[in-house]
Amino acid sequence: MTKLIFQKENIGLGKRKQAVARVFLVPGEGNLIINKVSGNKYLQYNDTYLTTIWAPLKTLKIEKQFDILTFVKGGGLTGQAEAIQLGVARQLCQINEQNRASLKPFGFLTRDSRIKERKKYGLRKARKAPQYSKR
Repeated sequence: MTKLIFQKENIGLGKRKQAVARVFLVPGEGNLIINKVSGNKYLQYNDTYLTTIWAPLKTLKIEKQFDILTFVKGGGLTGQAEAIQLGVARQLCQINEQNRASLKPFGFLTRDSRIKERKKYGLRKARKAPQYSKR
């Protein structure tokens, strides 16, 4: 892999739940590298996660023109995959503003803001109450 200079303005930032992904799109032949590991290996060869990540590029029919290089931390694999997808879509909009019109209807540019609700005192989880006993 060639040595690349990463600049702050060339980052596509994606977030989902607790996951934060910094995405770089590099001209290439369609490789996915996550945290310096092959994307297939990192995502445990799960096709659902891989199709989630490649969806914005497949929508624009340019999946073989770019390599996706990401640094992701926090959360689980599902949150990380969706954070990478958002980062890829944002990076594509930075590259060409006309991509925005194609990606917006599919919801690729919308940040999914749902996060885990905090636990409340007196309850077992966020909303699950202990079993009621009359006597």
